[in-house]
Amino acid sequence: MRIALLTSSRADLGIQRPLIRALASDPDIQLTVIAFGSHLDPRFGMTIDEVRASHSGDLLELPPVLKEDAPADIGLAMAATMEQFTAVWKDGTYDRIVALGDRYEMFSAVYASVPFGIPIAHIHGGETTKGAIDNAFRNAITHAASMHFVAAEPYRKRVIEMLGHDEGVHLTGALSIDNLRELELFDTREILERTGVDLERPTLLITYHPETIDRASWERDWSVLEQVLRDTAGEFQALVTLPNADTGGLQLRQRWTDLAREQAHVTAVDSLGARLYLSCMAHCSMMLGNTSSGYIEASFFPKHVIDLGERQTGRMVTSNIRRCPMDAGTILEAVAMAGSAPPPAVDHPYGDGHAAERMVERLKTKA
Repeated sequence: MRIALLTSSRADLGIQRPLIRALASDPDIQLTVIAFGSHLDPRFGMTIDEVRASHSGDLLELPPVLKEDAPADIGLAMAATMEQFTAVWKDGTYDRIVALGDRYEMFSAVYASVPFGIPIAHIHGGETTKGAIDNAFRNAITHAASMHFVAAEPYRKRVIEMLGHDEGVHLTGALSIDNLRELELFDTREILERTGVDLERPTLLITYHPETIDRASWERDWSVLEQVLRDTAGEFQALVTLPNADTGGLQLRQRWTDLAREQAHVTAVDSLGARLYLSCMAHCSMMLGNTSSGYIEASFFPKHVIDLGERQTGRMVTSNIRRCPMDAGTILEAVAMAGSAPPPAVDHPYGDGHAAERMVERLKTKA
């Protein structure tokens, strides 16, 4: 069986590592990993190196197509990605495509395959993020797919509701839990060597992406983020992972980079990679931002999460998460509360760490 697994950014690569390993080691599967989107773009850290380190087998690398980060640039990048993948699907002989998530790049790659009739397996369908255009892309990929690997029971029900049937819908759990079960995390000494950040000190781990439903939101939100970072400087240092290739993302990356140059307590990085990022999550004081890892991975430890704005609205909220509007006073209050108490116990709903095994088993069947 020939399987094409898609990865468009650092985010889905880190999640899919256990699945890549499981597929690559199965003698009945010939795996091709297709890296595209921001992986080969130097503005986003050249994360193609992480892809190459994750998979030593057949790897197809497609050049970046995003010029800038205005809405028109996103639209043109989507068209260019569809053109790239039309050639890929035309020339390839794949039995199934594996696509994770909800980004516009992933949507374009998947929908270019539809005329060729290649069966699609979709990971992380059924979730909701009302503050991002990703929501529409995720649901569209769900409708194009014939196999669905969902992370939790409410999401399984939502996929069934969208499709009108339960055929091919499988509750596997989240691959991120496989990562946490398998990876040997770095200790604070090793993190210091790799990042220059001493997580023995109180630390905010921050990832904030633009809310792409409201294209101007990042400009309004930046003043709030900057104030919070300045007002917490005496108590917390900040380790910031820079945002992905979204509308306004390049400009927001520049603001973070400039702030890190100006403020000694702020460190900004393009990408930590899965192991280092999860290690930082394990040792930080709390997470601040609007990343999905604050919902799934953070529930495993558990870790205090202060989720900002509307980007992740619609996801399941576990007891370790406090959702905050983009208001500096409210956020600072939440930081103070999280800093004064341990996180509550969480019965996380995302599976037992064997998602990759279940996915491989299903991929080798027809349903």
